[in-house]
Amino acid sequence: MRPRPPVKGRGIFSGTGIIVTGLAATLAALIFPVWSYENQSGTGADVLNAQTVATQYGPLSALDQEFLTKVRLAGLWELPAGQQARLKGTTVAVRTAGQHLVEGHTFLDERVREVAAKLGVSLPNEPNDQQKDWLAELNAAQGMDYDRTFANTLRLAHGRVFSVVAQVRAVTQNSLVRELADDANTTVLDHIKILEATGFVDFDALARDMAATGTSAPAAGASAPAAGPGTVVPVTPSPTYTLPPAAASPAPAGT
Repeated sequence: MRPRPPVKGRGIFSGTGIIVTGLAATLAALIFPVWSYENQSGTGADVLNAQTVATQYGPLSALDQEFLTKVRLAGLWELPAGQQARLKGTTVAVRTAGQHLVEGHTFLDERVREVAAKLGVSLPNEPNDQQKDWLAELNAAQGMDYDRTFANTLRLAHGRVFSVVAQVRAVTQNSLVRELADDANTTVLDHIKILEATGFVDFDALARDMAATGTSAPAAGASAPAAGPGTVVPVTPSPTYTLPPAAASPAPAGT
């Protein structure tokens, strides 16, 4: 008797069945996470939508609100730093950089308070902890050490915020924030150039610091400043450039 050939696999246990089953399982694995992610609360898009508010000037996102806070915070410490550099700088270039900071942040602070008042966004009235530390370092430094500390600290700070300004300008849907980002971009770039013109910027150290801390914008949603308790280190600011409280309304045009 001729022996019977072995029975070929049937159903899902056959070679073809195993392949088909594997493909189906893979497809299900790809589809399920997308479906489950879209239906969960707390995901990126869901959080962004929840934190975006409607205004007559267009949607105001969490990133927009954080940008307003950062512009105000920058003025709260960079303006007095600029005032100090005009007095303590040992070179004309450093004193000139200080003057640019004073003029630029006086202008930006007025602009950000005007925009925030129209959009109903609360702004801080004192620098955050890191900014206070920077002011303390500048206050303690003297002579050529002051020039280097001023140029490198301010250049690092402006480099970090430059990328934030660019991101906000690229994605904001709010017309007031867009205009403020244009002003901030022009001002920050001017400050970067004038700080580099002092000749004290250590570009190798700057690159290491930027790589270590990253240059991306902070996560959306952190619209409140990270200010802590304590007294701002005095830097003898000029009364001419004292920043008014954020709650103050801008003066009407033509006054």
